[in-house]
Amino acid sequence: MPHATQHLDVATAELDSALRGGPFHVALRAAIAARGLPLQRVQHHLSRHGVKVGVTSLSYWQQGARRPQRPESLRAVRALEEILQLPEESLIRLLAEAEEDPSDRRPAARSYRAHVEASGVLERLLADLDHPSADGGVHVLGHHERIRIGARRELAARESHHIVRAHRDGVDRFVAVHHGDPGCAPARMAVHALENCRTGRVRTHHDTGVLVTELLFDTRLRTGDTHLFRYGVEDGTAGVSREYVRGFGAAGGQYALQVRFDAAALPVRCHRFTQHSPAAPRGGRQELVLSGRHHSVHLVEPRMRSGLLGIGWDWE
Repeated sequence: MPHATQHLDVATAELDSALRGGPFHVALRAAIAARGLPLQRVQHHLSRHGVKVGVTSLSYWQQGARRPQRPESLRAVRALEEILQLPEESLIRLLAEAEEDPSDRRPAARSYRAHVEASGVLERLLADLDHPSADGGVHVLGHHERIRIGARRELAARESHHIVRAHRDGVDRFVAVHHGDPGCAPARMAVHALENCRTGRVRTHHDTGVLVTELLFDTRLRTGDTHLFRYGVEDGTAGVSREYVRGFGAAGGQYALQVRFDAAALPVRCHRFTQHSPAAPRGGRQELVLSGRHHSVHLVEPRMRSGLLGIGWDWE
């Protein structure tokens, strides 16, 4: 019995360490080992949760040969947290982190946001709102975003201020997209039309954490007309946040991003980064200094180019 107890203590310690530091496949393997479940039993439990995953896929996941990406696979990861008696969002968080060592020249591991983009969910939600074209009939001249990180280190809220110019007649709305952090609940988020717009239809997708909303203008823009509007999204439904990323499909005007932290939860380091595509390596890393009074960092791009741009931070 002492030998069995000692083995259990070691397995538990390994699991605790893996859940804190990852990577995902090591944490999954440690969790399965700590519970003493063969993969066939894990598969059986998943099927009782209404999720179908093959034993081969589970084996690949815990070896690090493959990573869960599809919405069905992400549902399986959430179910695994319950089956393996893990803290809620502990495995999903490790999937979201998944950054490659800077010395590793292979493409960076795909982020949770990239899973969303690859799933086709966003396209379906936009189609459901009859989104007229890729840019909605407007060119963005300026976009300023303010992100608020709460005392629980969560993405608490986002506020966006847009300046747009219509390139066709009849534009009377803008479709805004909010990507929540892993484990968020889009149905519990709230959209606020703050200036020169009002909220229309809202669509959400729980498994990928996407919220899409119409922002309706009080006038129909003609070609060449400009419009300024501001809206916000109250989130606060997910766990610990570690970065905010904005994707741009085409070149545009000025973009500014500010991330403000609660005084009770300040990061130890912040940096900006760029990425040509979700599957490409990250580059353009630059350290950002947290301001003393307002506990914030920011970046400004005079003219946006196609790709991704974001700010990341470390808690410890």
